[in-house]
Amino acid sequence: MSTEASTTNAGPRLRRTLTLRDLILYGIIVIQPVAPMSAFGVLSTRGHGQVVTAILIAMVAMLFTGISYGRMARAYPSAGSAFTYVAQEINPAVGYVTGWSMVMDYMLNPLICTIWCAEQAHEFAHGLPVWGWKIFFAGVFTLLNIRGIKTSARVNTVMAAGMSAVIVIVFVAAIRYIHGTPHGADPIYFTRPFYDPATFTWGNLFGCTSIAVLTYIGFDGISTLSEEAENPRRNIMLATVFTCVVIGALSAAEVYIAQLVWPASQAFPNENTAYVFAAARTWAPLFGIVGVTLIVANFGSGLGAQIGAARLLFGMGRSEALPKSFFGAIDAKHHVPRNNVLFVGTVALVGSFLLTYDLGLNMLNFGALIAFMGVNAAAFLRYYWRAEEKKLGNLIPPIFGFIICFLLWLNLSHPAMKIGSVWMAVGIAFGIWRTKGFTKQLSFEVPPED
Repeated sequence: MSTEASTTNAGPRLRRTLTLRDLILYGIIVIQPVAPMSAFGVLSTRGHGQVVTAILIAMVAMLFTGISYGRMARAYPSAGSAFTYVAQEINPAVGYVTGWSMVMDYMLNPLICTIWCAEQAHEFAHGLPVWGWKIFFAGVFTLLNIRGIKTSARVNTVMAAGMSAVIVIVFVAAIRYIHGTPHGADPIYFTRPFYDPATFTWGNLFGCTSIAVLTYIGFDGISTLSEEAENPRRNIMLATVFTCVVIGALSAAEVYIAQLVWPASQAFPNENTAYVFAAARTWAPLFGIVGVTLIVANFGSGLGAQIGAARLLFGMGRSEALPKSFFGAIDAKHHVPRNNVLFVGTVALVGSFLLTYDLGLNMLNFGALIAFMGVNAAAFLRYYWRAEEKKLGNLIPPIFGFIICFLLWLNLSHPAMKIGSVWMAVGIAFGIWRTKGFTKQLSFEVPPED
């Protein structure tokens, strides 16, 4: 199996319309500005406090992988993302395996968002059954993405503004609540979310950190928009790193105030909705406001993940790793891979009736972490191993990124490992058939940047 890189202007292609601001907003929406709110209860229980420290450690860990993604996007500004990077730098067969693992990750994200949004929307509007909400959300995701990338970018802007407003309200209510409690004059009270000597153990901290990494899953989706980004060799790197830093700082602040309001020593009425209860303790109306906001957040995440999945499939289809006539086609009017958007939307809808939210969430990291390891390995080979000048700055990020992702992958749940292994086996078998034992030449087109 060999590769061939080319640059061509033939036929319809993706349109370069996304600015650095658009890319950052996309990344923030996919990861979610309120990302730790849904997992706050699990994080607090697992870590017995120290949630803020775990969030910050996870941010540093993901920054290493984010740097590798940004650097590889400079070399290959392609929609194929990790698939292209690994295939070009390591081996096309390994690239195919990486791409297939990413397909699992990207297609599960809109699927679990469809499930979560449908179930929560049903709590607010019982007149429509859960299955009806599933059809609604899967349909809206697909329709908005078919309309074109700038439509999605405008929706991202509106959602980011709305969630930011709610976060501000939560902060204000929490500050007023904390100021009115007797703990307000106790310095230890304010440092306990970082370090609680009564409950701290390294096992608790690292166990919490392994879950906290989920807060950042999705940042890699920025690289799948390389062919629609202005100046991708610069902006993909900046957007990826900036997104991780913004989400990390915002997440740390969100869990910090929540843990001040609801200490880890106190049990939650419902661990899965712990943040909603913490917010309601500061101001009762926030119970509904935060609940609706989390629906909006998952809506944005599902919408963005479908974009990433469609463009990943486009990159694999154009290179003929998947049937090019279907997956490599571009809609001439909206300049989007329309077939892929419809395909991902269909899978999300059907899968939402077959999988539970918990199982889908556990499976999500299986593919993501394999892709992260592949990109870190590709960055190491290109910028350090094959470089004439061996720079420490080109060695540390990919090495640390790879090791951390590998350790996290080893600690995935057994159901996730089993189902993920089946998915990979099916994909590899299809790849062997499709590429005649990985001997067929693949063409990796690098589009013009003007």
